[in-house]
Order: sequence, then structure tokens, then C-alpha cells
Amino acid sequence: MFSKILIANRGEIAFRAVRECQELGISSVAIYSEVDAEALFVKHADEAYSLGEPKATSSYLNIEKIINIAKRCGAEAVYPGYGFLAENPKFVEACEQNNLKFIGPPSESMHRAKPKHRARQLMKISGIPVAPGIDEAINNTSEAIKAVNDIGYPVIVKPSGAGGGIGMKVANNSEELMEAMKYAESIGNSAFGISAFYIEKYIPRAKHIEFQVLADEKGNVVYLGERECSVQRRYQKLIEEAPSVVMTPELRKEMGEVAVQVAKLLKYVNALTVEFIFSLDSGEYFFSEVNTRLQVEHPITELITGINLVKEQIRIAAGEELGYAQDDIQPRGWAIECRINAEDPFQGFLPSPGKVTSYQPPGGFGVRTDNGIYAGYTVPFYYDSLLVKLLTWGRNRNEAISCLRQALDEFVIEGIKTNIPFHKVALEDEIFQRGDYTTRFIEEREIIKKLQQCIKIG
Repeated sequence: MFSKILIANRGEIAFRAVRECQELGISSVAIYSEVDAEALFVKHADEAYSLGEPKATSSYLNIEKIINIAKRCGAEAVYPGYGFLAENPKFVEACEQNNLKFIGPPSESMHRAKPKHRARQLMKISGIPVAPGIDEAINNTSEAIKAVNDIGYPVIVKPSGAGGGIGMKVANNSEELMEAMKYAESIGNSAFGISAFYIEKYIPRAKHIEFQVLADEKGNVVYLGERECSVQRRYQKLIEEAPSVVMTPELRKEMGEVAVQVAKLLKYVNALTVEFIFSLDSGEYFFSEVNTRLQVEHPITELITGINLVKEQIRIAAGEELGYAQDDIQPRGWAIECRINAEDPFQGFLPSPGKVTSYQPPGGFGVRTDNGIYAGYTVPFYYDSLLVKLLTWGRNRNEAISCLRQALDEFVIEGIKTNIPFHKVALEDEIFQRGDYTTRFIEEREIIKKLQQCIKIG
């Protein structure tokens, strides 16, 4: 086992990693920008080193700075969390070249998974179902228009280098297609340095289903069941649950085995997420993409399986075997997660940085909060707005929802705006309560409009 790990991230996932390291008897090293100097993950880490100015490219995305700190402090491994450098093959290569163990997949696996159109090609060749679309990266509009005429509208345009839904747009006609392509090209180039994009058939009545996979260095690979992430705003997930209401034992086994096959195709080691689109009309599922990291919503899998995924990542990176087989994994109950963000849902979800004047998380049986804030903490403007992940567990879905609604009522975060009112409205919706919602839930159920009505009533 490692004796010292550098945590190349911030916020709640960095605080979580600090805790897990300390429980495993590993010294934790935090890195932070100047606006994060008073953050919980910095306060609780065994060592902490400043990255200087808050701009991400100068701090949390600065590979040279992070590697130098890791070598200077004597860290043996680097834990990336999610976001920032977690899916950057160049960062993994830098770790490998400096004899630092990257707690995630080897760079070879990352290169197989990116750009995303390349992963799509690999899956199609291997017989894994993919949505109708264009397998090559597209760099000119005439090529795209011709291809879309064959596929048929609607289509979704995706940047080849992107992740987390960034830069994606649906097009229902040629005019929208032109706009979507320009958007994907611009976002892809500015955010990921790759201007190419690809196009798939858009499935309107769909659910977003992802499978959690773990793979060790000895070739053992298992899936830990599925998560449904269909409540999204602009392709950014807001509410997730496990299991999914559409899943049967037979379908779970089939899709889980496909997810394991994907991991083996990528020669993958560590935690992997394999994402699918499930059509409610046809009952078919299609490979969407892979995420070569832990997902934000991973704790709902932990709640229903009892497996600590962060600790498993560390153990796998240290060369340990999984210690369990597929048949040993028996999920129980139901878990739901709400992402609590520093956003004003009554003002178009505008970011709401500022000082947290009061913080009182909910409690009780089946309630969990993964957080990185406290009363007196100042939420910076520079980074992702995620503050806290609120999760509940119940023996069944109704119990988990009831517990979550109560927890949201009890949650107190003052001094800044949060999206807690949005979650309350979404959970009250009858379609959500039945589990019949799709990836267009927010638009189709007019959740934002219902939220606005709450202001008038209140």
C-alpha cells in the first residue's frame, strides 16, 4: 500500500479522498489555489501546497506544477477524482514518466477511449450496439449535411474530445445542424483542444443508464449494477438513482456483461463508467461513451452495494486484487442523489458564489451528505458550482424518495443561493415519482415553469 498520495482535485471529492486515505493509514497531500486556502480538504489534509492564482489553467490544470509538488513532497501516487485532469492522457503520461502511480487507468487505456468517436468505432467493430450515426470525426459542414440526410433528423452533435455533456446540441433541421456544429467545434476547441465532432441519431424518449465497472491488474473485471442519470439540464446531471426502474435482472446481466466487455476492449484497470442510451419506445440500448474515471454520482452505487469505490480505486492502484467475483455482488434497496449546486434556480441557474453564513445538513437513517463546505466558507467564482451531494437510501424507491424529500426540507444553506428548490419541485412531479421520466424530463414536465410558480405562490 502507498504511504503518501497527492490529491489532484478540490471540493467535496478532494475532502472525500483525504478521509479515505487517512482511514487506510495513508498520508494525504492537498494542492490548492489561493481562493481555496480555507477549504475543508486543505484543512484536513496531512500536507497542503499552494498552486497560486485561482485560474484553473494556472492551478488545478497545471500539470507541471502538480507533478513538481508530488515529487517534492515524496508522494508515491496521485488521486485525480473527476473533472480537471482526471481524463487527460497527458497527465497520466506525466505521472508514468515521473514514477508516480496514477490512481486510474493507464495512459494506453485512455488513448483507446479518446477521442470519443474512436471509442464508438471500437465498440461497433466489436459488435457492441451503438446508435446510428457517423463513425468518423467530422471537420466540414458539407460532409456532415450529407451524412445526416442518410441518418434522418433529429440528430445530436457531440465534440470528439468533450465529456460530461459539454458542447452537445440536438438538431431537428439543417439550420439547427449548422448551429450545433459551430457550437460543438467552438466548445471542443476551447475546452479540450479538439475541434472535431461526430453525429449520432437522437433518441427523444430515452433514459441515460450507466454501469459502474471495476477492473484490477490481474484481469478480474466486475460490474456493480447500473445508475440512472436521466434528470439533466443542458446534458448536466442533477438527480441520479440506482437501480433504474426500467431494469430487469435479465437486462441488467446483459448490459453489465457488455460493460465488462468494454473494459476488456480498453485493457482497462481501475474504475470505469460505461454509459448507454436506453430507448423507451423500442427497448433497445446503445453504447454512448465511456468515462475513464469515477463519476460524481458514484456514491449511490456505494449505498446499494456496500463497496467503497474510492478505497477500491486506491487498492487496485496499489496492485491488490478485487477480492470478490461477480456473483458476490448483490445490490439491495434503492439510492437517490441530488447535486446541490451554488446556483440560483429562479434566475436561470446563474452561479451564486459568496460566503456561506449558515450550514446545517440533514440527518437520520439512510441520509448521507458528501460535502466540502461549512458555515463561514466562501464559495469561489472560478470553479464548478457543486457544493454537496445529498443522498438517501431506502428499502425501495418510494422510501428513498420520501427520505430525500424530508432531507431537502431539513437542509439549511444560507448566504448563497442553491438549487434545493429545484430538487423539491422535481421530486414532487408525478412522472418522476412513477419513474417514467426521460432525459427530456425538465423540458417536458416544465419543471422550471413550476419553479417560477412557486415564487408567485410564496
